[in-house]
Parts: sequence; C-alpha cells; structure tokens
Amino acid sequence: MIKAATIADVKKYVRECKKSGKSIGLVPTMGFLHEGHGSLIKRARKENDIVIVSDFVNPTQFGPNEDLEAYPRDFDADCRLCESLGADLIFHPTPEEMYGKSNYSKVHVDKLTAGLCGAVRPVHFDGVCSVVTKLFNISEADRAYFGQKDAQQLAVVSRMVADLNYNIEIIGCPIIREEDGLAKSSRNTYLNEEQRLAAPVLHRALAKAEEQARAGEKDAKKLCAQITEEIEKEPLAKIDYVEAVDWEELQHTDVIEGKTLFAIAVYIGKVRLIDNFITE
Repeated sequence: MIKAATIADVKKYVRECKKSGKSIGLVPTMGFLHEGHGSLIKRARKENDIVIVSDFVNPTQFGPNEDLEAYPRDFDADCRLCESLGADLIFHPTPEEMYGKSNYSKVHVDKLTAGLCGAVRPVHFDGVCSVVTKLFNISEADRAYFGQKDAQQLAVVSRMVADLNYNIEIIGCPIIREEDGLAKSSRNTYLNEEQRLAAPVLHRALAKAEEQARAGEKDAKKLCAQITEEIEKEPLAKIDYVEAVDWEELQHTDVIEGKTLFAIAVYIGKVRLIDNFITE
C-alpha cells in the first residue's frame, strides 16, 4: 500500500491508473479508523480496481469552539487497517498541503445545510463540501463511499454532486454498530465508562420508532415525541435535536411520505453523538 502525503504524488498515481483503464473508489475519512470505515473500504474494494482512502482531519469543517485539536488521531493504526483490507493508497496530507498558504474558495450548498447539525455547526458543511470537492478532483474517483451515520453529510454531498454535475457516483453505506447498538464513531472514545453505558439510549429510542414506522405508522410527529421521551429517561442524556425530515431536501415533516430521515443529536455528558434511521 502506498502512503502519499502530497497532492502531486496522488495525482501521479491516479494518472497511471487511468492510463490502464482502472476504476477508482474513494473513501474520504478523518482518520482514527474503526469498523465503520472498514465497511466502506470493503465495499470500495469489491466495486473498484483501485481503492484510495483519504486520512485527513479537515480544519475547515470545525467551528471555533469544537474539538479540532482533541480529535483522535492514530495514523499508524489507520495504515494497518487500510492495508489489511486491501486499500491501494492512503492519502495523509497536512492542512498546508491541502489548502496552501491562502485559500479563498469554498463550496456551499443551501437549504439542506440549514437544519439538523447545520443549525448548530454553521461552518461545518461548507468545510465538508469544499474538502470532498478537492478530494474528488485529486483522486478522479469513479465512486465515493460515505456512511449513513452522517446522514445529513451523505444527503448534502449527494445533492452537491447532482447539482454541479460531478463525474462521480456517491454510494451510501449502512451504519455499523457496536453489539449494544451504539453507532460506531471516532468520538465514542471520548466517553467515560458511565457515559458509554448510557450512550446506547440513542439506538434504543430510534429502534422502537423505526419498528413502528416499518409497521405502517405515518405520524412522524408522534414518533419524534416517543424518541424524545425514551431519551429523556436517561439522566446523562441531553437532547440537541430530534427531527423528522424529507430525504430530498431535509425539510421538517410531521408525516412520513416517501423517504424520510429521522435524525437525532444527543449529548452524553459533553460528548455529542448522532444517529438516525431512514424510511423507504
């Protein structure tokens, strides 16, 4: 597996792959990889000749009071996991390499970024859209793989690609969970023992609502109230939001009509966790 730190090195590798007619799958990550990331790499490995994993903690998607400096990092472990799963190249640039001495351009998506996590993280999705645009251009990937745990991110990137006619296919992959239902996340490492025991309340609350939705319940407002009630039973949990939105534009809905996203963000202590389910 190749370890590349510069854009030039990745582009050189990509040129050789393209000359040979090889398809490229991209897995964008911020590192500190876990089984959730591993599932994306495995999917990319099955569907492409070449797999590129980006391993970059992107500073532009963090607000001034967020956890950029504290965000967990372990590049050696990331390399071992990527190599074991058959990745061909891992791209690990510095912020200076990605953005240069000055950067005046960004990619912005309206409407879909206004609510949910975007309401409390106003710079986040501009940072996400801008960095994945750079990664799409650098890698010239045919497909890019994103996990459903970050459902708003998946929806926003998918819309950006469609609206701007990017020559890449966006593939959403299922949430990977711990045995007790907690969605895999690099931020789970922030939880202490007591908080970790409390954290599965997110999945428990969603699972009950999802079961009712699958059984035919169409009252999204009722289901959100039930999710809220279940989470509030946990003393360590503080709700940021519980929302039902249509999948196409991520706008609030009280009724399930078509594909609907039920998304939650909950603080367990000071750790903000997200989870969701999507109805078809």
